[in-house]
Amino acid sequence: MILIANKECDMKSGIMFILAGSLMTATIAYATEPQEERQQTMKQVGAAMGSLAKMAKGEAEYDAAAAKAAFMKIHEQAMKFGDQFPEGSETGYETEAHPDIWTNRAEFDAKLAKLEEDSAKAADAVGEDASELGKNVAMVGQNCGSCHQTFRMKNN
Repeated sequence: MILIANKECDMKSGIMFILAGSLMTATIAYATEPQEERQQTMKQVGAAMGSLAKMAKGEAEYDAAAAKAAFMKIHEQAMKFGDQFPEGSETGYETEAHPDIWTNRAEFDAKLAKLEEDSAKAADAVGEDASELGKNVAMVGQNCGSCHQTFRMKNN
């Protein structure tokens, strides 16, 4: 009986080792370039802002949990966004990142910090009704727009 238990344990360990190796390989295979990562981040932020805007305009039913989750998604993405602009990622992959990100990093980082702060405030301010939603969507949206005006190029 003990021998069988040990074989089962070894088999389970072996399976876990194979699964862990497969997961690591899959992670490496799907690793993306910084330009692609930030494009995905922007799509997630855009989707969150879109759902918030629909609720704020009355085009979608107000859902406090969904609004809080959307503001938190923006906050989470803003927290990691700065790391997605390392030196050497100024071009390629149809990036719309403006070169000023790297020459005026302090201003870029300040705008990201403001987005992080305001999106967290907006998430905390979500209430049972939509009375404050429009104001908070506008506040976060102004952060996005301010950064886009300064640090985004539109590719044609």
